[in-house]
Amino acid sequence: MKYTWRVAQETLRITPPVFGGFRTAIKDIEFGGFNIPKGWQIFWVAPMTHMDDSILLFPEPAKFDPSRFDKQASVPPYCFVPFGGGPRICPGYEFSRIETLIAMHHIVTQFTWKLCADNHFSRAPMPVPTGGLPIEIKPRT
Repeated sequence: MKYTWRVAQETLRITPPVFGGFRTAIKDIEFGGFNIPKGWQIFWVAPMTHMDDSILLFPEPAKFDPSRFDKQASVPPYCFVPFGGGPRICPGYEFSRIETLIAMHHIVTQFTWKLCADNHFSRAPMPVPTGGLPIEIKPRT
């Protein structure tokens, strides 16, 4: 199941379930040449972090590569944030992890399936398949 979770993490890196969130600056800061005064609302965007090729963990960010997560300890803090991070991390993160692993296991071991449409997503604000998600599922015999 370790590799299965790495595949899930890579999928979450490319298409995180939440686009981002607001935070309030607790002090005046400068970031990227911009001054952000204390009290201003800041919108962080998870895909921008996950697709940043300056983060050593994510070279070639558009490439699907589950081996990025082979060494969990090498993931710098707040560089992989599909469920948020720190004190505001999603409280259902571990439950989601177990549900994802169980679903992937059953889909792969008990069914054959084929995607019957394009493989593109839009955000509204959650990731949504542009043509729905028509799939053909057959039980394995």
